[in-house]
Amino acid sequence: MKPILLTLCVLSALCGSLSADAPSSAKASRDVPSIVFIFADDWGWGDLGIHGHPYLKTPHLDRLAKEGTEFHQFTVNNPVCSPSRTAVMTGHYPARHGVHGHFATVESHVKRRMPDWLDPKATMLPRLLQGAGYATAHFGKWHLSNIMVPDAPLPDSYGYGEHGVFNAPGPQMPVHDDCDRAIAFAEKHKDRPFFINLWIHETHTPHYPKKKYLAQFAELGQQEQTYAAVVAHADARIGKLLSALRRLGLEDDTLVLFSSDNGPENTGSASRKRSEDRSTGPGRGTFYSVGSTAGLKGRKRSLHDGGVGVPFIVRWPGKVPAGKVDKTTVLTAVDLLPTLCEVAGVKLPAGYEPDGQNMLPAFLGEPVVRAKPIFWEWRSASRGDNWPGLAVRDGEWKLLMTADRKRVELYQLPADRFEKSNVAKQYPEVRERLQRAVLDWQASLPEKIPTHCTSKLRNK
Repeated sequence: MKPILLTLCVLSALCGSLSADAPSSAKASRDVPSIVFIFADDWGWGDLGIHGHPYLKTPHLDRLAKEGTEFHQFTVNNPVCSPSRTAVMTGHYPARHGVHGHFATVESHVKRRMPDWLDPKATMLPRLLQGAGYATAHFGKWHLSNIMVPDAPLPDSYGYGEHGVFNAPGPQMPVHDDCDRAIAFAEKHKDRPFFINLWIHETHTPHYPKKKYLAQFAELGQQEQTYAAVVAHADARIGKLLSALRRLGLEDDTLVLFSSDNGPENTGSASRKRSEDRSTGPGRGTFYSVGSTAGLKGRKRSLHDGGVGVPFIVRWPGKVPAGKVDKTTVLTAVDLLPTLCEVAGVKLPAGYEPDGQNMLPAFLGEPVVRAKPIFWEWRSASRGDNWPGLAVRDGEWKLLMTADRKRVELYQLPADRFEKSNVAKQYPEVRERLQRAVLDWQASLPEKIPTHCTSKLRNK
């Protein structure tokens, strides 16, 4: 590894750590599939070739979609990183765990009334799968704490037998080692089911474009060239992993999912000056973050669909229909824990109630009418499209409102997928019902954070 890349990883708090395999109680049967969940970072809904992007090239992800099913009504449960990932891990809305924004410094957590890390005692998807005999691993971004909180638990406390992560306490893994580590893990455990959380760096800052990929987009302007290069590099690494699954004879026995933690960064306007470029560390910053929502309203940090509506592709040969585009089924990130546990034949623990629901029938191509509404809370609401602090989706209706209730908007989805026609005045009964529902949900959220999830640094 080049010294400069190591320096970039450490200084930007964007690299990972390692651990030995944890023992499992039993070997999972080959009657259940392996699971690979690829979670991108700030990857917009429009940042795929199959979504009509004019110059981004994603041939491997496009092929994944053609070999599986793509869901257009999928959302994550927060418009920024850490809470979005909390929802995937726990099957709960992140606000239930006090995770309202990204993990950063202890001082910042105190100001925002957040814990310093996600509670490792909570019910966790990897721990449930590990207990059922799956070999479990996490490679790539962590951000369920931060490198600036050195006494935070390592990923093995959450149910991983092996990990290589960045943006976490402990040793840091280079950001581009993610898929190679995942391939090595699959080779090591090819004779038993495994679960790999592969949380790739792209397209978050800092951008680390490679010369090979920059050359492929030499005709573009500097901003677009940089963004296209990092997208192409990520797609190539994913393609290498998909080829490895085929080479190992595991393709038909592996459920592969691809999504993103939130919409694209919102400061990459072509009108920005280079002097305004911002980044989370050395490397190219937000000046180059020209991701696309393909017309969806809002971007990262917004509860509009451009901020929480992201790509979602599912492939499981012979089980998930190939080449299908589902534009109606409403799915969300808290559904992943109960759904993947159903896939793996894992019973949910007594007393645990997920906020999501088992959507395996939808994966298998069956029509599903969602039984549970979806709720969002965003405590950093501000101006522009980032104004909503609360939102709820119930059936065809999506309501957004400010925390003080002074502004309320209502949209009918998926007909008005771009959220252009506010129909709050035309449907007062729907507006009042959903407003009461989201306020009742907010009132049910805990006010205190777990004391065992706070750093010793708070006492200094």
